[in-house]
Amino acid sequence: MARAAEAPRPQSKRERILRAAIEVFAQSGYFNAKVSEIARTAGVADGTIYLYFDGKEDLLISIFREHTRNYLQSLERDLANVNRAEDRMRIAIRHHLAALGRDRALAIVAQVELRHSLKFMALLSHQEIGDYLNILRKIVEQGQSEGAFRRNLHPQLVAKAVFGILDEMVTSWVLSEKEYALADQSEQVADLVLNGLL
Repeated sequence: MARAAEAPRPQSKRERILRAAIEVFAQSGYFNAKVSEIARTAGVADGTIYLYFDGKEDLLISIFREHTRNYLQSLERDLANVNRAEDRMRIAIRHHLAALGRDRALAIVAQVELRHSLKFMALLSHQEIGDYLNILRKIVEQGQSEGAFRRNLHPQLVAKAVFGILDEMVTSWVLSEKEYALADQSEQVADLVLNGLL
């Protein structure tokens, strides 16, 4: 007998507030967004926001940190049983494009709203992006040790270049007026990264 599908876990009040903040920041922009609008979207009283967050800036930072932490844990799970560096790189590329391609509002917040301030970018890129770049760097080092990737390339430089390509793909998708599945481009991007132009 087939098992009944598990009911989705109900969102906590804190999770509802974060989701509402993503939607409001994506629609109104961070600077124009009001805490009262986030509270209304989350279905809570204005003051409830401050039980969980210090304010609008804390909400934006929490969105980025929690999304990135969940993203990296999910990526590590996807990579866990994959041995070849080439396959691991393909998975990392697809994972990035698929994760943000599933959630346009989150992609707008990540690609646009978080980048209005050098303070935000400096604060957030130090640890979270650093952890992501380390995963990519280790894949490159593994590929070099396997003889699959060129050894004359600096692994950290390659990691940053891969991240830059993926980052631009998401930004282009966010700004595009065309409807398309971002993850559908992952194989071409992976071929470009792995094979280059020569």
